[in-house]
Amino acid sequence: MSAREERGSDPQLPQETPLARSVAVTYGLPSVGFGFTGLIFIIFLMKFSTDVLFIAPAVMGTLIALSRLWDAISDPMAGYLSDRTRSRFGRRRSWMLWASVPVGFGIWMLWSPPLALSNVELIFWMAAALFLYETASTAFFIPYGALGAELSRNYHERTRLFGYRHVISAFGLLLGVAAYRFIDQAENTREAASQVGLLGAFVVATLCLYTGARLPERAEYQGRGSTALFGSFADVLKNRHARRLLAVYFIDSFGVASIGMLVPYITQYVLHRPELASSIILLYFLPQFLFTPLWLRLSRRYGKKRLWLYSMWATALGFAALFFVDSGDGLLVWIVPPILGLAGGCAPIVAPSINADIVDYDEYLTGERKEGAYLAVWNFVRKSAGAVTALITGWVLQQFDFRPNQEQTEATQLALRALFSLTPAICYAIGAIIFMGFDFNEAEHAEVRESLDRRLSNSN
Repeated sequence: MSAREERGSDPQLPQETPLARSVAVTYGLPSVGFGFTGLIFIIFLMKFSTDVLFIAPAVMGTLIALSRLWDAISDPMAGYLSDRTRSRFGRRRSWMLWASVPVGFGIWMLWSPPLALSNVELIFWMAAALFLYETASTAFFIPYGALGAELSRNYHERTRLFGYRHVISAFGLLLGVAAYRFIDQAENTREAASQVGLLGAFVVATLCLYTGARLPERAEYQGRGSTALFGSFADVLKNRHARRLLAVYFIDSFGVASIGMLVPYITQYVLHRPELASSIILLYFLPQFLFTPLWLRLSRRYGKKRLWLYSMWATALGFAALFFVDSGDGLLVWIVPPILGLAGGCAPIVAPSINADIVDYDEYLTGERKEGAYLAVWNFVRKSAGAVTALITGWVLQQFDFRPNQEQTEATQLALRALFSLTPAICYAIGAIIFMGFDFNEAEHAEVRESLDRRLSNSN
């Protein structure tokens, strides 16, 4: 029986009230801390490791990839256990509160390796820091993302919630750009990175604790997760809408990781103007936030799918244009990143909103609320994209005889340009083609939501 057939006629169903602005703002606050530290992580950790700590690029790329492989275990466990948790603090908030301090400690470790460590000891320190950070951030992000999907059942309110979070994260990213510039211009890069890491650890832990303590949570969802660990994730993969969305999200995350990780290399070793890194990052990120209200209005008018699809095609073309950037042509540096940023601002708002809609569809099929399982797979896909980027970047630089803080060969510069532009351009084009077949729209979600509300009313 279809959702439309199950609805019946003129049902008296509970109405979803709009989210209070204070709830939306509180939900977005952790993105300030993670935007701050996450930007530094994406754009500078690899370069910090190769050019300051003198860890071989292939070794550091492998460490990052291995830490993300650990997510193949930690993400599903966090998702499943979060779905099944019963606590007076809530099944999501209890995890968020517990993980806040460890994730801050992991951030501090990443940027503060002791000077006395030997090269081998340094590699083990960075490995331990990465694994602590990834584990603790998983324990926070999975329940946090799942709670965002639960806060509202309304198709457009969800987009509004994630729009608020996206705008609020701009403050963190601006802090991140300022911190990167501070590190880049410091006489002692290692000491400056340690100071930034300590500040970032404090900001992240504080905001995570505050949000975990203040957010509301639906008591009726406790204990409604799947009882079967493997069955929980099998349901995610059985969901045809989820499979297609996950493939697209992997590609989108790969593109973001590419432009972030490789900007410092491109500006120093291809453009020979390292001072441009901060400007390019600002040109990429600022349009994302400035045009958030526009994305919210357009998503209501044209639909989430159509909007995201158009943005992917624009992003593919923009990345392809970046291949032609070199030291003799600075014009594209100022034109293309803002276009990429404008197009890239759509996914952080629309993608999690669509994912929340798909969780409703899963509940319609299975009768279970598995936001944690879905966010576990979602988070693993995002981290896997970053891991693939780090692994490919590390091994390609090693293969093309990359030498830190030296003039690079033409072959190395060509490899950097290809990694920076052509690889994400091809991926985004493939993602757009895949996403063209996505067919879960607002009308179908309304039917599913009405059926779920009817079930809830009948059970009461």
